[in-house]
Amino acid sequence: MSNKQDRKSVAAAVEKGLARRKAKEKRFQRAGLAAVITALMMLAVLLISIVSTGMPAFTQTALKLDFHYDESLLPAGQTLNEETIRAMDFHGLVKKTLREKFPQVKKRKDKKALYKMVSNGTPYILRDMLMEDHALLGQIKSIWVLADDEVDSIFKGSKTIADSRLTEAQYGWVTQLVAEERVMTRFNWTFFQNGDSREPEQSGIRGAIMGSLFVIIVTLALSFPMGVAAAIYLEEFARPGRLNDLIEININNLAAVPSIVFGLLGLAVYINFMGMPRSAPLVAGLVLTLMTLPTIIIASRAALKSVPPSIREAALGMGASKMQMVFHHVLPLAMPGMLTGSIIGMAQALGETAPLLMIGMIAFIVDIPQGLLDPATVLPVQIYLWADVPEAAFRERTAAAIMVLLAFLVVMNLLAVWLRKKFEKRW
Repeated sequence: MSNKQDRKSVAAAVEKGLARRKAKEKRFQRAGLAAVITALMMLAVLLISIVSTGMPAFTQTALKLDFHYDESLLPAGQTLNEETIRAMDFHGLVKKTLREKFPQVKKRKDKKALYKMVSNGTPYILRDMLMEDHALLGQIKSIWVLADDEVDSIFKGSKTIADSRLTEAQYGWVTQLVAEERVMTRFNWTFFQNGDSREPEQSGIRGAIMGSLFVIIVTLALSFPMGVAAAIYLEEFARPGRLNDLIEININNLAAVPSIVFGLLGLAVYINFMGMPRSAPLVAGLVLTLMTLPTIIIASRAALKSVPPSIREAALGMGASKMQMVFHHVLPLAMPGMLTGSIIGMAQALGETAPLLMIGMIAFIVDIPQGLLDPATVLPVQIYLWADVPEAAFRERTAAAIMVLLAFLVVMNLLAVWLRKKFEKRW
């Protein structure tokens, strides 16, 4: 009887223990699932907030006005050329057109409010059109011009009339233009064609995109061959020892160094010591090369380690030299992993802001950079600059620029996955 009771008590204790273990496992699974769901919900809230704020920036309001390129704009006795066109008073032409469109506006204060209905860049659009077509002189041309950001925000629903700075008179003039079908909301090509501007309706990300492109080209051209070469040497040719261990430890430590430290290094070495220009994509590329090299080296070494030793042994057994074995057999098999690591490193560099602030890329850059030494900014820094501006129109453009940056990052990560799947060989 005692043996049976002992067996029953043992079985009961085991079942009780199993029940506790299963309960713990279920609690752990529930906690993990809750963490995943919470993370996904927070990510969804973030994305919805960015998209809902940024989508209005992809549309823009335009006003249709009839501009008379009066011959009196050209001084008597002068021929029409680029120099005389630049000297013409196109600001006066815009004001005259608005006064003729709304002849009831007589007071000086009301006229100032009327002139603010259109973008400050309208005179330059008229000038450029006359430069392209001299036959416009003496003609009346109906042109769609950009509305001021306050007018634009009303039509996009970003602001209500109560929240807007539009006066009652300005709202009346806008209503008149709507009744005459002279108001149109269209896709905002200006956002992708222009550089930065103090006026929200004229600002764009083309300069930042070109700057980011130049920076990534420099970073990739320097970091990929150097990182792969360093990984091949350390993994295949370097002799085990204290020096190799020291190099490996330092590479791993550099991968964990805050990015702003690399910006300080670039400021001290490239700008202060070597005298390179501030805000130049070349300097930014050199700084980001230092930052991404550890990532590429670590990823490339991991890719080389993943190649089975049998590949090396078979190549050497067939009479290949060590150099031939590495470059003809091991490297092609490791290249997909190397490319994946490099693209991930480039995506990390594309989203960096702190090191670039240290080398002066926070400057207000209007012109589109044409080379590696031209002043430039990059997309993350442009986002940082716009986020500091209180105007609602810039807040929309900040979110829109974040959407563009996220799109680039997603494309680069998808490219990394595609390259791995395409070139990966199974053995």
